[in-house]
Amino acid sequence: MEALAQVAALLADNTRAAFCSALLDGRAWTATELARHAGVAPSTASEHLTRLVDGGLLVEHRQGRHRYVSLAGPEVAELLESMTAFAGPGPRPPTLRAASVSEAMARGRTCYDHLAGQLGIALKTGLLELGVLTADLAVTEPGLVWLKELGFEPSKRQVSRACLDWTERVPHVAGAGGAHLCSVFLDRGWVRRIGTSRAVVLTPLGEHGWRDLGLLG
Repeated sequence: MEALAQVAALLADNTRAAFCSALLDGRAWTATELARHAGVAPSTASEHLTRLVDGGLLVEHRQGRHRYVSLAGPEVAELLESMTAFAGPGPRPPTLRAASVSEAMARGRTCYDHLAGQLGIALKTGLLELGVLTADLAVTEPGLVWLKELGFEPSKRQVSRACLDWTERVPHVAGAGGAHLCSVFLDRGWVRRIGTSRAVVLTPLGEHGWRDLGLLG
């Protein structure tokens, strides 16, 4: 229980929560970038980041004089996504721009290294209909063959697992398989990032690609 309380305390601060939310894009950010994102002084950001690293939620990468941080792993991303879903919808976005960003995130986004939002749910539906996944989102034997044809190489990480989607309130597909598909779609230009946020969109090329794979009817 003490460990649970420590994690809860780390995320109870608005600035630290904002840092973790930004890092759900799966990329490493500098302390300066996160400070700007959260609207705090660099010294304040440094203190919060040290606490998050010490608490095991973030990991630090040093490159020259720059300090980069990222989420400690996919399990942290899934924890954050599930907690956000449990917390429910936040207040109405205060500006038109903020509302547009929120709507784009709901349509499609990355959740650390896999797809989420309406796009992530559409991917899950396609994988279920193809028989790649079972109803509880476990990968089938034919599904593993299908993934390998797309270059997937099994590792110690679980191939497929459910991750509760905070906007759709149903699970999307996480795990090594979900991460591989997200990477393939981005590399092929089937999915494109929107600006600097986590929001992504399925491109016209991606629509054709998904249909060729049987993911779209």
